[in-house]
Amino acid sequence: MWRILILLSAGMLPMTVTRAASDDVMENVVLGMHGGTGMDKKDITPELDKQYRAVLTEALRAGKAKLDAGGSSLDAVEAAIRLMEDSPIFNAGRGAVFTRDGRNELDASIMEGKEKRAGAVAGVQTIKNPISAARAVMEKSKHVLFIGRGAEVFAAQQGLDLVDPSYFWTEMRWKAIQEIWRKEAEERQEKQGAVALPKRYEYGTVGAVALDAKGDLAAGTSTGGMTGKMPGRVGDSPIIGAGTYADNDAAAISCTGHGEFFIRYAVSHEIVAQMKYKQVSVDAAANDVINRQLKDANGEGAAIALDKTGRFAAAYNSEGLYRGCITKNGTIRVRLYED
Repeated sequence: MWRILILLSAGMLPMTVTRAASDDVMENVVLGMHGGTGMDKKDITPELDKQYRAVLTEALRAGKAKLDAGGSSLDAVEAAIRLMEDSPIFNAGRGAVFTRDGRNELDASIMEGKEKRAGAVAGVQTIKNPISAARAVMEKSKHVLFIGRGAEVFAAQQGLDLVDPSYFWTEMRWKAIQEIWRKEAEERQEKQGAVALPKRYEYGTVGAVALDAKGDLAAGTSTGGMTGKMPGRVGDSPIIGAGTYADNDAAAISCTGHGEFFIRYAVSHEIVAQMKYKQVSVDAAANDVINRQLKDANGEGAAIALDKTGRFAAAYNSEGLYRGCITKNGTIRVRLYED
C-alpha cells in the first residue's frame, strides 16, 4: 500500500489516475474540515483564495480551542461549522445558495461516535446556525431529523438564534440563481430542453470531523444544497449514513458533492463499514468509495475522514476540495486544489 502511495505522490503513475487520499493523509489530527468542492479553479481570484484559506484556518482554530479547553469532539465540530456558516463565502448558513424559486433552504446534521446519537434539520429558512439546531435535535429531543417549519419551531423553543430569511441573501449566490434563470429562459425560447447548471455553482457544503481527549469521534455537515434545486429537495448532508457518520470503532466522516449519489451509496457509512469489516485504513476506504464506487456511477464529490487514532484523510474526484486539518500540537494544513 505504501509503495502505491509513494508512486502517486511522486507522479510516476499515468495522469488518468484519480486523486487519492494518499497525499492528504496526516497523523495526530484532532480536527479536520472541508468547505465543499468549490468553484472551478480558473474562476477563483487571488483574493477569494485568500479568503477561503483564512476562514478555514479560523474555523480550525475555533474548534481546536474548544478541545484545548476540555470540550468534546461535538463542541469542536459545532464551533468550527458555526464559524463557516457565518461566513458568506461558503454554501452553508449565511452563504447558502438559492432554490429554483429564489429561496434559501438549509440542511445540517451532527453525530457522535460513542453511542451513535445523531440529530439533523432539513429545509429550514430562518435558523441562523443549522448545525446548532441539529445538535439540539440530538440532545433535546427523542428524534433524529426535523424538517421545515417544525424544525424552526423546535429551534425557537430551544432558544437558538432565528433570523429573517433575508439574512441569507448574498450577491454571489443571487447572481448564480439569476444566471440559471437566464439560461432557462433562453433554452425555453429555443426549445432546447432543460438547462445545464454552471458546474461551479452546483455543489458546496461545509463539514467537520473531530477526535477529543476521551477518544470520542464526532462529525457534522451543513449546506445550502444545490443552486437551482427544486423547492423541498433534500440532499445527503442531513442524512445520517449518507453525508455524515461517526463510529468510535472506526472513523468520523463528512461528505460533500452531488447528494443524490451520496444517499444512494450511503457513502459515509460505507467508508466506516469498509474500515470495520474489511479492516482497511481510513484513506484506503475513503479512496475506494469516492474514487471507485462514486466515480464509476458518475457521482462527483468528496469526503473527509478522521479515524480513531487521529489519522486524517481526504478523498475527492472533483477538481478541488477546500479542506484543512489541525494536529494535537497545533500544526495547521489548508488546501484548496493542491494534491
